[in-house]
Order: sequence, then C-alpha cells, then structure tokens
Amino acid sequence: MKIDDWLLEILACPACKAPLRAEAATEELVCTDCGLIYPVRDDIPVLLVDEARKP
Repeated sequence: MKIDDWLLEILACPACKAPLRAEAATEELVCTDCGLIYPVRDDIPVLLVDEARKP
C-alpha cells in the first residue's frame, strides 16, 4: 500500500471525522475512534461509509 504520510495525516473517517491509521498487512485504513475499516484498492483509499466494514 502506497499512501504518503502527508496524505494519511489529512485523511479522516467520513463517519466520525477521526484520524485514520494504515494497516499495511491488510491494505486497509482503520478509524482510530469508531473502528470502521476502509478498503484501499489499487493504492486508492475508498472512503465511503457504505464500503466500510465494522470491526
């Protein structure tokens, strides 16, 4: 997964606006507050609440 650090700093969870952290092993972004897990497809984060899965 190739998400630059500067981009990860400005990305936020669309549901609760909390910061996201990258999970390199699963190629997903995880919300640090509500825990929703967003997929990353072809190095592009899919930040749609409908596409997110619950922990």
